Amino acid sequence: MFAWWGRVVVRARWAVLAAAVALVVLGSTWGVGVFGQLSGGGFDDPASESSRAAERIATELGPQGADLIVLWSARENGEGEEGGDGYTSGGTVEDPAFRDPVTATVAGLREQPSVASVTTWYDTQAPALVSTDRRATYALVQLNPRDEDGKLAAYEELRPQLNAPGLRTQVGGAVAFLETVNTQTTRDILRAELISMPILLVLLVLIFGGLIAASMPLLVGGLAILGAFVAVRVVNLFTDVSIFAINVITLIGLGMAVDYSLFVVSRFREEVAAGRGTSAAIARTMVTAGRTVLVSGLTIALAMASLLIFPQPFLRSIALGGMAAVLVAMLGALTVLPALLVVLGRRIDALRVPLPWRRKGPARPPEPGKGAWARIAHSVMRRPVPYLLGVTILLLALATPTLRMEFGGVDERVLPTSAAPRQVAERIADDFPGGSVAPIDVLVSGASPETVQTFTARVAQVPGVTGVTPTANRGESTLLAVSYAGEPTGDEAHDVVRALRALPAPDDAEVLVGGRPAADRDLLDSLVERLPWMAVLMAVAILILLFLAFGSVLLPIKAVLMNLVSIGASFGVVVWVFQDGHLADLLRFTPTGFIEPTNPILMLAVLFGLATDYEVFLLSRVREEWDRTGDNTASVAAGLQYTGRIITAAALLLIVVVAGFATGGMTYLKLIGIGMIVAIVVDATLVRILLVPATMRLMGRWNWWAPGPLGRVYRRWGIREATDEELDTIPGGPGEPHSTLNR
Repeated sequence: MFAWWGRVVVRARWAVLAAAVALVVLGSTWGVGVFGQLSGGGFDDPASESSRAAERIATELGPQGADLIVLWSARENGEGEEGGDGYTSGGTVEDPAFRDPVTATVAGLREQPSVASVTTWYDTQAPALVSTDRRATYALVQLNPRDEDGKLAAYEELRPQLNAPGLRTQVGGAVAFLETVNTQTTRDILRAELISMPILLVLLVLIFGGLIAASMPLLVGGLAILGAFVAVRVVNLFTDVSIFAINVITLIGLGMAVDYSLFVVSRFREEVAAGRGTSAAIARTMVTAGRTVLVSGLTIALAMASLLIFPQPFLRSIALGGMAAVLVAMLGALTVLPALLVVLGRRIDALRVPLPWRRKGPARPPEPGKGAWARIAHSVMRRPVPYLLGVTILLLALATPTLRMEFGGVDERVLPTSAAPRQVAERIADDFPGGSVAPIDVLVSGASPETVQTFTARVAQVPGVTGVTPTANRGESTLLAVSYAGEPTGDEAHDVVRALRALPAPDDAEVLVGGRPAADRDLLDSLVERLPWMAVLMAVAILILLFLAFGSVLLPIKAVLMNLVSIGASFGVVVWVFQDGHLADLLRFTPTGFIEPTNPILMLAVLFGLATDYEVFLLSRVREEWDRTGDNTASVAAGLQYTGRIITAAALLLIVVVAGFATGGMTYLKLIGIGMIVAIVVDATLVRILLVPATMRLMGRWNWWAPGPLGRVYRRWGIREATDEELDTIPGGPGEPHSTLNR
């Protein structure tokens, strides 16, 4: 099939390139419009109790809670307003110089159609709304839109009207936090690309040795990203997709395009160096490297698809974006890239860059079993047990901190210290009575006032509860605001949520517990409940795919186990750095003592796919040599010799793509960046170079064992390597350097 596909691409090369140009035009016009169509947020389970409570509260009582927290503070001497005249003001909240600007600003806000209510100290005299030094106060602003996108749009419209002249104005709250996360994430990703792209281009030139060859991965990467934009916008026509899908499209699209282009171009050069004509080289490249790219792309897509089991739109959107990016990158490497290679032919090596270590003269294909990588493989296979034990002990030691990983919800500490929502949250926690604006919401429906009063007294007796205040009432629906000790993301708040939900509801009444702490608790419970199923589905899908690719029962199992070990080492480093706080000053983040659970879940899907990607690259060439020679040791050495440089180069390039994430301001992007770098380094070095040769040497012929029925399945349905006889049937071999298709 792959040889046939190679011949089709050769014949239809201009049509393929025309289709690619059309996709680029569509993606750069209609596709990029996806940025204005995607939704924000999406971290909650729509079926959770906290989500149902929020919906019922809005329906039965109208908008409640603070969407925005507007903090006004007296200016210190010399402190000027951003974009203002640098004037100063002092005094307390009672002084006219402070009171009048605030009351005028609040009056203007209340006239806005998007504002449901504004609560201030001047209306309620609530002590919690004034700082202990009485030089700052904040307003609680409720917005009319009920969905996150509507609230974000309303905030953008209201932002200029929140400033009180003469006072320092800062905006926090859930909506401002979400807007800052979106903005900062976009800024961090753009910054990461600006940092990584020049380095990536230099490395591509050094690795490929020429400007023309080095441009191939960038062309395929651009096609993958723009094509994924088109795919995601089409999906968005039928279901909501989160803006966070764009993040993974950039990372996965460019990363996989580099990997696949490197593999395809390297194999094409190898075939050309062996004396084959362009069309024959393309056909043989598709039979070998093309098959590997197909298996790899499907593997990563299946790994990303495992995220679809979660109900949170955020994770489902990440899955859709990642699948779109990797599949478009795969298709680009199997269609557009071969078509470009047909047109370029030997001109792929044009515009060579003179490098002092490059050997002069025509390129020669590597000799099987000879070279530095083969010598490493032979060294490992002479002493497989010590290598296996030593590397395994090292990886398990790195993975040990994973056993004490603690999960917790996201709060403002993921933002840079300069972000206004974080400064507002910290200022209220430090300088205001009560210190929290994230109460637990308890909705009591269908109860009389006497019943509500009795139930309120029971709530006040719950351990950890520091206060209960009825905040809204309409008919038989009452909302109670429950305060607690500690942070909204802390164990104390979560324990109170559990205790409140354990309280029996009053007779003939319904009680729902919501609010930010409850939403965090529901998120954790939902993720933990589905995580084992995600792992099972991902492992089973990859076991089946690898069996169809290699015809072995044991190699896929070994691959899954090795992936888990390398990913475990990455998680261990993440816990040591981000949960324990080591290197916090160097990396400029605030440790929280826990890990936000969506981060390791996202990393698990991406890293499992990438680790299998490198496994497929190596085992494909080992299987090819095994089918040719039947010698296990020689096949492993030759496979590593052919692919060792490619895997190392691919890992280095992917590290460059990912490294920019670790330089941003968002803590979770730093975490993902550091975690992925560790996993890629471990997988491309310790696992592929040492563990794989050691285990394959110990397993011997059992590497390729499959019982009779499964062997027949593989021969009938397997995505098999071509045999030497099948390869020899491809026209244009040695002695026919120029196929008639290229004339």
